[in-house]
Amino acid sequence: MGKLDLSAIIKNKSTAAGAVVGLALGAGVAAAAITGIGQHSLGIGGYDGAMLIKTGDVTPVKPPAGAPMSFADMIDRVSPAVVSIEIKGKKKVPAGGITLPGFDLPGDDDGGQGGSATKEQEFRGAGSGFFISPDGYVVTNNHVIQDATEISVVLNNDKQLKATVVGRDVATDLAVLKVEGHDFPFVRFELERKPRVGDWVVAMGNPFNFSNTATAGIVSAYGRDLKDSGADYVDYVQIDAAINMGNSGGPTFDLYGRVIGVNTSIVTPSGANAGVGFAIPADVANRITSQLMKGVKIERGYIGVTIMPVTDEAAGALGVSDTTGAYIADLTKGGPADKAGIQLGDIVKTVNGQPVKSPTELTRRIADVKVGEKVTLGVLRGGKMVNLTLTAALRPGEDELARGLNGSGNDNDTGPSGSNSGTPPVIGLSVKPLTPESRRAFGIGNDVNGIVITNVDASSEGGQKGLKPGDVVVLANQQSLSSQADFARVIEETRKAGRSSVLLLINRDGRNLPLVLSIK
Repeated sequence: MGKLDLSAIIKNKSTAAGAVVGLALGAGVAAAAITGIGQHSLGIGGYDGAMLIKTGDVTPVKPPAGAPMSFADMIDRVSPAVVSIEIKGKKKVPAGGITLPGFDLPGDDDGGQGGSATKEQEFRGAGSGFFISPDGYVVTNNHVIQDATEISVVLNNDKQLKATVVGRDVATDLAVLKVEGHDFPFVRFELERKPRVGDWVVAMGNPFNFSNTATAGIVSAYGRDLKDSGADYVDYVQIDAAINMGNSGGPTFDLYGRVIGVNTSIVTPSGANAGVGFAIPADVANRITSQLMKGVKIERGYIGVTIMPVTDEAAGALGVSDTTGAYIADLTKGGPADKAGIQLGDIVKTVNGQPVKSPTELTRRIADVKVGEKVTLGVLRGGKMVNLTLTAALRPGEDELARGLNGSGNDNDTGPSGSNSGTPPVIGLSVKPLTPESRRAFGIGNDVNGIVITNVDASSEGGQKGLKPGDVVVLANQQSLSSQADFARVIEETRKAGRSSVLLLINRDGRNLPLVLSIK
C-alpha cells in the first residue's frame, strides 16, 4: 500500500479567481508562441534544425491495439449524466483585517476580551457531480457542499435545479443530493471489472467553472493511502487524467462509460493539475451512497484507541524484527479497548487471527465490525503475543473525534526545573514523579501517569527533537514508569540488550506521541 506525505493535498473547490489567473497565463504563453514563430521565419536556415511540417500534410495514423481513436462516442453517451454543482453559504471570517493563525488581534466589537472579532460573510463555490438514478439522485463529494445553505445542480443543457442533501459521510468525503424530476440520464458504478494500471480513463466535471469538461489519462496506481487527507477508510485510485479545482465530485469513467471512481483530491506544488489525482473507488462509493440514498446512517465499529505506525526506529528500539501492526499510543478511558485490557505501548498484530499490516488497515477492519460484535485482537506486549477479546462500540462522528484529539492540557513552558535534587539526568532528561504539586505546576491532568520532565539538555537528542519541561514520559520501551530510577533501569536494560535507542511514549497537552531517542 503506497503512503505519501501529502501536505499539498488540495480538495478541489473551484474559485473564479483561479480561473482568471489561469486564463491570463494562457494568453501570455499563446502570445509568446506566436511571436516566436514570426522571429524564426525571418532567420536564415529555418527553425534551428527543426523541420516545418504543415498539418494538412500529416496522414492520421491508426493507434496501436488497445488505444482508442477517439473518446467522443463514449463522452457523448455519458456526458448528459454529469452535472455542475453551485453552492452559496456563509462562513465566519475575521473582522477588520487579515490575521495569522495562532495570533488573535484585539477587535472593536469583541467585548473587550482581547480576541479577534468575527463576522459572517457569504461565499460561493462550485464542484461536480453525476446522476446515479433516473429519479434525481446525484453523487458528489461532501467537501463540495460543506457549509452550503443553497445548492443548485446545473445540467449540461444549462437547466438549473434546486437540490437538497439526502445524506453525507464525512469519513469517505461522499454526499448524495436529490433534485425533483424523473427520467434523468444516469450512469452506473463498475463493480466487477475495474481497469488495470495503464488502462485508459476519462475524468469529467466542472474545473474552474468550465462545465462539461473531459480529460483523458490512465490509471496510475491503486491502493493509495492519503494519510493527510483525513480519510482512513479509502484506498484511492490514482489517475493522471487532469483534475483541477471544481472537478471534485465528478466521475472517472472507463472506456465503456462506467464509473470507476469519484474525483476528490490532487497533489500539487502549484494549486493546479500536476498529473497526480485521486478518485474514491467505485466499490466504496457505491456502498456508501446506496446506504445514504436509503436514508441509512453510516455506522462504523470503534474500540477507543489512538494508533500510530511502527517505524523502523521504533522496531529497533523494541528489538522486534518487523514494522507491521499498529502501535497503541492512547486509550479512551472506559472505551472497549480499555475495558478489554489493551495497554499503552501494545502493538496490534492481528484482528480475529488475520494479520494487520498498518494502522490504516486496523482502522478499516474495526470500522467494518458491527456495533456490539465481538472482535479478538492479537497484541505484541513485552516480546510476547497476547489475545484480547472486546466488544465494538459505535464510532463517534469525525467532528467529535477531532475535538477529542485536541487534548485538554495547557501548553505551559514554565514550572519547576532543575536536575531532580542533584540526580544526574538520564539521556539528557531530568525527570521526577508526578505529584499533585507537579501536576498543578505543569497543568497535567489526573488521568496522565508517568514521570514529568523538569529539565532538558538542549544539546541532547531529546532537546533537539523538541522535548521540554512539562512533557510526561508515560512509557519507555512499553514499560510503565513512576520514578527516575525506573527510567534509568529501562535505559540500562536496553543497553545490555545491545540496542542503541529507546522508544518513549510522551504525553503533551493530553495527547500521547511516540518518540525514539538514542541511548549511545
